[in-house]
Amino acid sequence: MRIDIITVLPELLESPFNASILKRAIEKELVEVHFHNLRDYTDKSYNQVDDYQYGGGAGMVLMIEPIDKCITSLTSERQYDEIIYMTPDGQTLDQKMANGLSLLNNIIVLCGHYKGVDQRVRDRFITKEISIGDYVLSGGELGAAVLCDAVIRLIPGVLNNETSALTDTFQDNLLAPPVYTRPAEYKGMKVPEVLLTGDFPKIEKWREDQAQARTEKLRPDLLEE
Repeated sequence: MRIDIITVLPELLESPFNASILKRAIEKELVEVHFHNLRDYTDKSYNQVDDYQYGGGAGMVLMIEPIDKCITSLTSERQYDEIIYMTPDGQTLDQKMANGLSLLNNIIVLCGHYKGVDQRVRDRFITKEISIGDYVLSGGELGAAVLCDAVIRLIPGVLNNETSALTDTFQDNLLAPPVYTRPAEYKGMKVPEVLLTGDFPKIEKWREDQAQARTEKLRPDLLEE
């Protein structure tokens, strides 16, 4: 998979991709991640990429011209499955969406900033708009990092144990069951006896029951879906 991220602040994105699972995925060449500084695609003085909005109002708007140049340059080199815009009014990211995106080959992620982007960008170029929640951030960079983390970890070979992602919370619309590790007893708190039996069919049934019970208690809306 190849992910191209368009941003006015690439330095905000460098750290998440230089550690842990995302770093290993890149080193294994299971994914390519490229950052594109929008300021490299403007002819304006002082590398200007934003301007005041027509009709007045607070907040600057990213202009269409540098975004057009960047996206046109990328799409002239390869075909993209999705061109994604990170925005609070997009479709809320969930596990099902992440699963689907992990199957794609090439995606572009455009990070909004300031008051957003010229609407003509969304009308002409964007194929999917994604939000990570009903709140507003200073820009789309952190949202893009969240999206990439959720997607990249699902690519086969990224995780050491490929079944790990399949048992995550929200797979099959259930929360994950509780997990325990050593010691078996700590300050009077004991690990459930079934987990110590080695009876794997019984353990699996316990986990399924626990996942169902936790979902009913904490997120009954998932069961309604």
